[in-house]
Amino acid sequence: MTESTNEGQDKVREAVRQRYAAAATRVAHERATAESALPVLDAGGCCPTSVVTSNLYARDEVADLPSAAVLASLGCGNPTALAELRPGETVLDLGSGGGIDVLLSAKRVGPGGFAYGLDMTDEMLALAERNRQAQGVTNVRFLKGEIEHIPLPEASVDVVISNCVINLSSEKAQVLREAFRVLKPGGRFAVSDVVVQGELPAELRQSMELWAGCIAGALEERSYRQLLADAGFVDIGLQVTRVYEAQDLAASECCGDSLASVSSFAELAAHGGRLVSAFVRATKPR
Repeated sequence: MTESTNEGQDKVREAVRQRYAAAATRVAHERATAESALPVLDAGGCCPTSVVTSNLYARDEVADLPSAAVLASLGCGNPTALAELRPGETVLDLGSGGGIDVLLSAKRVGPGGFAYGLDMTDEMLALAERNRQAQGVTNVRFLKGEIEHIPLPEASVDVVISNCVINLSSEKAQVLREAFRVLKPGGRFAVSDVVVQGELPAELRQSMELWAGCIAGALEERSYRQLLADAGFVDIGLQVTRVYEAQDLAASECCGDSLASVSSFAELAAHGGRLVSAFVRATKPR
């Protein structure tokens, strides 16, 4: 790997870390000042939040969770509902943030199961641990680390989930190889992610703000499927769960006043391309 490649990966990782650390800090502050009704999901993670992160969970599904866990939900789907988690299973959430999907997973797998959350951001890990304690959940553990280097042994989990995080990595093939490694034979990969159908213009790919905002790093659908196959997965499927209209993305806060970004989103749409949230699933052979 070249030095320039390493520098690029470090730049992406730091941009993501800073954005999500700021989101966790903001959530912690809001939690300290207002512990009332369920808050609006707008903590400043995936951008634009109003387009990507809204209305992902049924209100009754999160009603008994700490409000800070709900507020810190910066995903693009609900992998815990789609993954069909079973009692007694061990689950790993890549990029667990404030812990909402870990806490929901722990409830679904029951006291005989276990849920790990992996995150690289100290502020998010601290927030997630406070949420765990507030919920009184014991079958959960939050780990510090990068999703490219999972700190768990081979064949140690039944299900790998993730919520709008794999697109943030600049080493996606490595992430998928690591997911394959820690899964048991027959284990399931079940993630929500932002995916490109078509070719994302280069101007959008080069924006650090859009990398941290879950857009610039989104994989093209065929590439996602190929990288999963290259890692060893079978039974690969991709189900679109939400479509993001180009005009909504161009008008969002992540683009600011960049006319180049606006024209690039228009270019994507003009060529029949689109950005979507998708549920991506695959299986490790037995």
